[in-house]
Amino acid sequence: MSSLLHMRSLSRLSFDALLNFKPNTINEVKQLHAYFITNSITSPSLLAKLIHHYCAFSSPSPYYYAYAYTFFLHLPSPNIFLLNTLIKCLPPRSSILVFADWVSRQSLVFDDFTYIFALGACARSPPSLWEGKQIHARTLKQGVWSNVLVQTTAIHFYANNKEAGLARLVFDEMPDRSSVTWSAMIAGYCSQKGRVVNYTRDALVLFRAMLVDDCGVKPSSTTMVCVLSAASQLGVLETGVCVHGYIEKTLLAPESDVFLGTGLVDMYSKCGCLGSALCIFGRMRERNVLTWTAMTTGLARHGRGKEALELLDEMVAAAADGVKPNAVTFTGLFSACCHAGLVKEGLQLFHTMQSSKFRVMPRMQHYGCIVDLLGRAGHLKEAYEFIKRMPVQPDSILWRSLLSACKVHGDVAMGEEVGKLLLQLQPQQSFADFVAAGEDFIALSNVYASAERWEDAETVREAMKMKGIETKPGCSSVQTIGESFSMNEL
Repeated sequence: MSSLLHMRSLSRLSFDALLNFKPNTINEVKQLHAYFITNSITSPSLLAKLIHHYCAFSSPSPYYYAYAYTFFLHLPSPNIFLLNTLIKCLPPRSSILVFADWVSRQSLVFDDFTYIFALGACARSPPSLWEGKQIHARTLKQGVWSNVLVQTTAIHFYANNKEAGLARLVFDEMPDRSSVTWSAMIAGYCSQKGRVVNYTRDALVLFRAMLVDDCGVKPSSTTMVCVLSAASQLGVLETGVCVHGYIEKTLLAPESDVFLGTGLVDMYSKCGCLGSALCIFGRMRERNVLTWTAMTTGLARHGRGKEALELLDEMVAAAADGVKPNAVTFTGLFSACCHAGLVKEGLQLFHTMQSSKFRVMPRMQHYGCIVDLLGRAGHLKEAYEFIKRMPVQPDSILWRSLLSACKVHGDVAMGEEVGKLLLQLQPQQSFADFVAAGEDFIALSNVYASAERWEDAETVREAMKMKGIETKPGCSSVQTIGESFSMNEL
């Protein structure tokens, strides 16, 4: 950067060169900033680019986020375009605070993009329902709610904050909808964690409504990726095949689009048709890390651990394309080792992932996979020692995995120790905590029952009653030609 500024005078340094310049370090951003000051450059486009550069280099050091905001505050004439750029580039929580600050200042008139970026920040940083509702109210007061992009962003915001009902209310009240709007609502249904079957059904019903709607909006490839996600979560192969056929007829060959291809690989593997998943995977011209992870996870789900590990070797060979396994990929590989009983390979993979070859640091789910791997193979002592040696505090899921293994392999002594430890860890502050506590009590009771220690099992059950903890009833589902029923509904 310094050589560029020394070699070329201001008269020769074109506007486009400054606009397209990409600094490699934060020092180059500061040099660019100094150049703007010394040469009195006030072009809004260039100043916006400088804000973007400061925010881009702030991930390791959040200090520069504040620097970007300070730079904006000291501009001779800050305008709405630069404020929108700042809100768009800052981290979501910071964006919301900046928006709130300028609401109180009342010195700039917000436009549609201000509200779009602010609502988008609320969508990316749940839980932020309270803040987003206030922004929603301001869009109604300021007369910008009629903008389709504002309404679509509101759908995205409500869905991400677990309010699918409010998102659908916004969707139903929209007089005009774009393909992005339909995609946002379908994706919103698919992103819900509770009542998954109901929401995925709603997503597929909404897609069918889109096809017959009089507005003439056609699904895009993004829409179809969301629909494939719904079909894969529902696990109904017939629905997935129909969606695949629609893609082939109306859009393009799935192997030409990496996201559609990945969605199909995921859908077919989750619906039990691994052969079709492998066929599409083999035909894909481009594969990203999600594609490899989906195929690896699919093989793991079907107990084909050795093939999953061979796929890792293929992925490493294709690393020239810039594709490297990430943390989720290794989770799928560990799952494959668990289902196939590949203890030695799984432990070796755990050490390899941390080496200079991959540089992926283990997360809690990776530790959990190793505990599950050792527990399934009956290496209970090794699993216990592995948990104790962990550099991070183990969570209750790891201990539950070991407790389950103790029951399967009949190690009552260790099961009793782990079970009591689990009960001590339970905070029991919410409904979810009570459900988890109930599962732990039942697991410990089952360990005693498997060893025919009926008095101890009864003692655990009595403790549950005294604490008011009830078990969560299980259910099964039965799929017919047109409907799917839960057994507790029949």
